Amino acid sequence: MNDRILLSSPHMGGNEQKYVKKAFDDNWIAPLGENVDKFEQAISDFAGSKGGASVTSSGTAAIHLALRLLNVGKGDIVFAPSFTFIATINPILYQSAIPVFIDSEPETWNMSPDALERAMVEAEYNNQLPKAIIVVDLYGQMAKYDEILTIANRYNVPVIEDSAESLGSLYKGKNAGTMGDIGIFSFNGNKIITTSGGGALIADNKHFVDHSRFLATQARDAAPYYQHTEIGYNYRLSNVSAGIGCGQMEVLPERISRRKQIYKKYLKEFTSINSIKMMPDLDGFEPNRWLSTLTLEAAVSIDDVVMVINKLNEYNIETRSLWKPMHMQPLFSSSLFYEHIENQISVSETLFNKGLCLPSGTNMNDEQLNYVVEKVKEVVK
Repeated sequence: MNDRILLSSPHMGGNEQKYVKKAFDDNWIAPLGENVDKFEQAISDFAGSKGGASVTSSGTAAIHLALRLLNVGKGDIVFAPSFTFIATINPILYQSAIPVFIDSEPETWNMSPDALERAMVEAEYNNQLPKAIIVVDLYGQMAKYDEILTIANRYNVPVIEDSAESLGSLYKGKNAGTMGDIGIFSFNGNKIITTSGGGALIADNKHFVDHSRFLATQARDAAPYYQHTEIGYNYRLSNVSAGIGCGQMEVLPERISRRKQIYKKYLKEFTSINSIKMMPDLDGFEPNRWLSTLTLEAAVSIDDVVMVINKLNEYNIETRSLWKPMHMQPLFSSSLFYEHIENQISVSETLFNKGLCLPSGTNMNDEQLNYVVEKVKEVVK
């Protein structure tokens, strides 16, 4: 295969240039404008967010704003999954708050309700309940929200849902991003749709959405001159980038459908191979299958996974390991971590040591997909 098969590359639908051209024709290049309004409305309508949407320069910026909206500050504790990308966690540090890491559970690979419960009991005993809980919907798969929200509500702790990877996923018929108090999306270049870089904050609470826009535009007061009473940020998405997003939202259902087709092909081809186990399916969950992921059951450590990655790279196929858990990162070596099952090897460590992400981009054709299947079988066997 001469052309490199990428993990998840941008896939334009055709109408993006129409919206971008209008921004150029109107000379409305700076942040805000018609495209921003349309993009926010499209996101809100798709997700079913009653309070609307606020588009930002990145998903990370949206998480930062969410923490500000919940008044997370210096010394506050935030519970978050260990098994995630660091963009989930960095905003906690921006606020000089303290992350406490919760392990995954094996059925969704997301936050373990059992570990969360133990962490909450201990936090209450120590009079150190978290100011917020961040839950991540990994690789297009949503977390066990019935259990997680029951725990959060019992202790009256708000939930931020980081659905950066899961736009279009469903949990018991409800859209990703709408399970918690505030939801987050990402439109980075490798996501299911992209604005090249960008993100969004959604909420049923309109005040949260309105205030996030205020904070994202340097927190400029409603005055006839430049006046500021709060710390603000330059986090709003540009009108040009939002134009790309408007075009991308038009093809989002097609992108979700194709990602699911790709996952089903992998599942069908690898079911008979005992050493390959695809990310689990659960009743009531409908992942967008942003990335098709698996575990190599024979792998002993991440070195075995890297060996497979390097071999597939020789065949011009890009693959990637699963996230290295935050509690294993040098930056968080002294952070508190709660295992799924107390005093046993964590689920997130096991997933990291065995996990692999496969090419899942919607601009991958059937010939390329068959080639990936063939070479994965060859390398794993």
